[in-house]
Amino acid sequence: MARVDLVTGSSGETEALAGRLALRLRADDVVLVSGELGTGKTTFVRGACRALGVRDRVTSPTFTIGHRYDGAQFAISHLDLYRFNGLSAAEWGDLETYFDDAIVFVEWPEAGATALPAPRAHVWLEHIAPTSRRVVLETDAAALLEDFARADPGLRYGD
Repeated sequence: MARVDLVTGSSGETEALAGRLALRLRADDVVLVSGELGTGKTTFVRGACRALGVRDRVTSPTFTIGHRYDGAQFAISHLDLYRFNGLSAAEWGDLETYFDDAIVFVEWPEAGATALPAPRAHVWLEHIAPTSRRVVLETDAAALLEDFARADPGLRYGD
C-alpha cells in the first residue's frame, strides 16, 4: 500500500492537489473521500473535476445523493453517502449507474463500505488549523502517487 501524507494551506492548494491526482485516473476508477464535516471533501472533488475538464458548477450532492458531470475525456460521478447508514440492495441499484464508464468520487464512503467497488485511491482530509488541512492519499497503485510531494514544492509532508 502506497501512502503520502501532505499538508495544504488553502482551499486552492487542496483543489490543486486533487487535480494532480485526478489527471492520473481513468474511467472506472473509484476514489473514496473521507473526513469530518467541513474538512474540504467537496473542495477536493471540485479540484479533481476542474482538472478533468468539468465546466459545470461542482457542488455537494448531499441532498441529491449524486451528480454526474461531463469531463474532457471521461464522465465524472460525485456521490455523497452522508445520509446513509449502509446500502441496501435497492439503494445500491439507484447508485450503480453512477459507476458506469466514469471516474467516481464518493464522499462519506463508510456508509457503503460493503457495497462499493474496490477503490483505486482513498483520500482522508483533516483540519489541522483554520486554513490548513492534512491530506492523506493511499492506494494499492503506487504509480498513482509517484513523485507526488516533489511535484509541488508548496506542499509539505504532514506530521
